[in-house]
Amino acid sequence: MAKSKAVLVKVQDKVATITLNRPEVRNAVNVELLEGLRAAAEHILSEPEIRVVIITGAGDRAFCAGLDLKAAMSGEDILATRVARSEFEALQMGGQIYANFAILPVPVIAVVNGYCLGVGMELALACDIRLASETAVFSLPEVHMGTIPDFGGTQRLTKIVGAGKAKELIFTGRRIDAAEALRIGLVERVYPLDKLMEEAGKLAREIASIAPALIQGAKRAINVAVSYPLDIGLHYEIITAVSTRQDLRQGSASLLEKSKS
Repeated sequence: MAKSKAVLVKVQDKVATITLNRPEVRNAVNVELLEGLRAAAEHILSEPEIRVVIITGAGDRAFCAGLDLKAAMSGEDILATRVARSEFEALQMGGQIYANFAILPVPVIAVVNGYCLGVGMELALACDIRLASETAVFSLPEVHMGTIPDFGGTQRLTKIVGAGKAKELIFTGRRIDAAEALRIGLVERVYPLDKLMEEAGKLAREIASIAPALIQGAKRAINVAVSYPLDIGLHYEIITAVSTRQDLRQGSASLLEKSKS
């Protein structure tokens, strides 16, 4: 993949770690960072040995503080409208970069190590699992900028925390801390900052140790569950279970042995 200074990718033990690398501006999103994310997703898709992805931010202050406002005010065209036929198409192009992570065949874990605002929070919402430090702060403040979340925030936040809570957070642009994020189901776990990456690594390796066909099949089935009616989801679950089935006798014996220890 083409190297990007704004987005770093490291692969170790079947786990790819993507680092948003603009700590001087709290990893705010500009054109280079978006293009780096696009390239990172394409690279992961082309490397079958990668089983889990971690996305985090450089430094200990921010996962991603949102749009790089100074760059936008200086005329940087983050949505690349110069190469799109309309602003609508430009937003689709930007949102698709985030959607690339949602549809990756492998699980994607957002490791939120500080500020997680605006388009930064929308990136975390596109991940499968979200872990946060005790210092994390979340917000979708777009209404205060004269717009609404437009990289998937209105849709994904609603599916994760429910319509009422999503409306409250989006209508007000209010900031919430890690404890509140955990309470409403926005994140799955909260850890001290100095333990966050260690715990994320443990989870990633635990998932990576399972047969890839099972993890990838489960991700597809769960994604169907949040997007389609129950009857379609149940039918898809059966199809996926049959197509990804492993040696049940061996698996049952292994599980029985673990239960004895």
